[in-house]
Amino acid sequence: MKVAAIQHDIAWEDAEATRARLVPLIAEAARDGARLIGLAEMFATGFSMRPERVAEDEGGPNEQFLREQAARHDAWLVASIAQRGADGRFRNNCVLAAPDGAVHRYAKIHPFSYAHEHEHYAAGDQYLTVEVDGLRVTPFVCYDLRFADEFWACAEVTDLYVVPANWPEPRREHWRTLLRARAIENQAFVMGINRVGAAKSVTHVGDSAIIDPMGRTLAEGGSGESVLTAEVDAATVSAVRTEFVFLPDRRPPGGG
Repeated sequence: MKVAAIQHDIAWEDAEATRARLVPLIAEAARDGARLIGLAEMFATGFSMRPERVAEDEGGPNEQFLREQAARHDAWLVASIAQRGADGRFRNNCVLAAPDGAVHRYAKIHPFSYAHEHEHYAAGDQYLTVEVDGLRVTPFVCYDLRFADEFWACAEVTDLYVVPANWPEPRREHWRTLLRARAIENQAFVMGINRVGAAKSVTHVGDSAIIDPMGRTLAEGGSGESVLTAEVDAATVSAVRTEFVFLPDRRPPGGG
């Protein structure tokens, strides 16, 4: 199955403008045969700590955009959105929209406390794995990437991790290294989708990547807007795990 990571700029807190600039990029990915198309964290608004300004109710315009694009191109769309749940709490949700209109949501487990995200967005506490054309897909969001235990917990039921992000340029080597580490240690594909462009004083230089279960980079972005594609499949994950039987040797924390 072909997947695509759309490395894009974001019009700060202007969802309508950002959605408009993404339409041709999504069409390009779909024309190239991508069945799963990923966008960045808080893809339409930027990583804003003003949820009262940028967040939408679940099912709002940005989620509806993902659903419409999924239906139009007969492909799955995945991206993070600032949303307000039925309980009234704001969350950084990774939304996975299917071509048939179905929607799946994962709430970011680790809000980025360094930027005070935890003061504005509630943490999630549930993992999500969805089968996409026979491929088991598990989303995480940006800062989650630093917490290996979360990825470990899902490894045995996952073929592909998807990580939308707003990862800043000063820590770009952390992003690049951790993406490869998560692929290698979990023997799974990893697709990291990072934004480009400036948000106030923070610069983002992309470095989006699609990495295979052996840690080989199949596609990698530079510092500008681009569409990255690569072929991924469950059979490769199974073959790697069969040849290198590493996952069963893990022990729980504190276990001998």
